[in-house]
Amino acid sequence: MKNVLLIGCAYPPELPYFARGIAQIGARVYGVDQWPEGNLPPMTKQSLSGYCQVDSLIDEEKVVETVRRWAGNITFDRIESLWEPTVLVTARLREALGVPGMQYDHVLRFRDKDKMKQAVAAAGLRTPKHERANSADEAREGAEKIGFPVCFKPIAGAGSENTYRVESMEDLEAILKRTPHVDHNVEEWIEAEEYTFDTLCIDGRAVFENVSWYRPRPLVGRSNEWISPQTVTLRDIEAPELEAGKKLGRDVLKALDHESGYTHMEWYRKSDGEAVFGEIACRPPGAHTVDTMNFANDVDLFRGWASCVIDKKFDVEIERKYNCAIIFKRAQGKGRIQRIDGLDRILASFGEHIAAMELLPIGAHRRDWVKTLLSDGFVFVRHPDLQATCDMADRVGTDLQLFAG
Repeated sequence: MKNVLLIGCAYPPELPYFARGIAQIGARVYGVDQWPEGNLPPMTKQSLSGYCQVDSLIDEEKVVETVRRWAGNITFDRIESLWEPTVLVTARLREALGVPGMQYDHVLRFRDKDKMKQAVAAAGLRTPKHERANSADEAREGAEKIGFPVCFKPIAGAGSENTYRVESMEDLEAILKRTPHVDHNVEEWIEAEEYTFDTLCIDGRAVFENVSWYRPRPLVGRSNEWISPQTVTLRDIEAPELEAGKKLGRDVLKALDHESGYTHMEWYRKSDGEAVFGEIACRPPGAHTVDTMNFANDVDLFRGWASCVIDKKFDVEIERKYNCAIIFKRAQGKGRIQRIDGLDRILASFGEHIAAMELLPIGAHRRDWVKTLLSDGFVFVRHPDLQATCDMADRVGTDLQLFAG
C-alpha cells in the first residue's frame, strides 16, 4: 500500500474530497495542515491514516523540520498539494525527503508569474508584454515601457486578488499607495474574453482536458460588488473557436515540463481569434471548478486525480453530457443575512437543472466579497445546450437575491 503525504487537507473546502479520493484508491493518506486534528472536516478525518499539525504552511523551513521529525520511519511515495499557497513548500518537502515529483525550481515556474512568462515566451508562445517590478519606481518604468492600460498583479498571487487594470500614471500612483510591498508584474492589458484550459496529466501527457469560460472576466467580477460572477464549464471543447487556446495550453505544458496531476491555465481569446497566454498553476482550478467538471461529466475527478498521481492511470470515462455553470451570489447590505428572494421562482422555473446549491442561511454573517469569490453562496446549473445553461445562470444572477442588514 502506497503512502501519500497531502499538504493542506482542510481548507479550501475542496481539499477533503482530494483526501477522500486518495483513500478510495487504496493508498494511505497522511495530512499536514495548520488546524488542530480535532477541528478537521469529518471527511478529512475519515480519510487520514496520520496527521501532522504545523504552525504555518507558509514557513517552508519550519514545515520541513516539523514533518521530518513527525514522520520518523514513514516513507512516502508521493507528496502532493492542491492549493496554490502550498505548492512551493510541497516541493521543498519532496527534495528534503527524497520523494519523486516536481522539485522547487521546477514548481517555481508555475508560481512566479514573471519566471513563468519568460519560459513560455522563450518557447515562442504569445504572452502579454510584461515587466517585473520590485519597487514603485520599477512599476512606473514598466508601465511607461509597455503603455497604458496595463495589468498590475502580484508575482505570486491567485484568484485576481490585488490585481488591477491601470489606465494612467495617476491610477498607478493611487494603487501603489495602497498595495502591500510585494513583487509585481506589470503586463500588457489584453482586451479579450477569458477562458481556462485545465488538465489532468500523467508524466506530462494530458489524459483529461477541460475548458471553462469566465462570465464576465474575473477582474471585472472581482471589482463590482453587484455582479454575480459565473464560471461555465463547456460541454463542446472541440468548438473551432477554442482550438487555438487548447493548442496554446498543450504547448505551455511542454515548455514548462509539467509532470503528473492537475494544471489550471487561464488564456485570452481576442476578437480576431488569437489566443494569448495568461498564467498557469500546477494545481486544480479553485472556486469549485472541479465540481463543475464533475457535474458536466457525471464523474469524480477528485478520485481521478488520485489515480493519475499515485497509480499513473486514468480510468474515468468522460462523456461530456452537460455544460455546467456555477454562479456566485453576493448579498446586498451589510451584517447578517435577513432574507433570500427569488429562490422559489428559479426552483419552479428550472429546478431540475440545478445540480447543487449552497447559500448562507438566515442569520449568518455575510462574507467579505473582496476576499472570497465564494461570497455568500453559489448555485450550479447544467444543461446540454450552452445557451440554455447561460440563460439559467443569468436568471440566477438577476432573480435570486440575498439581503443583509
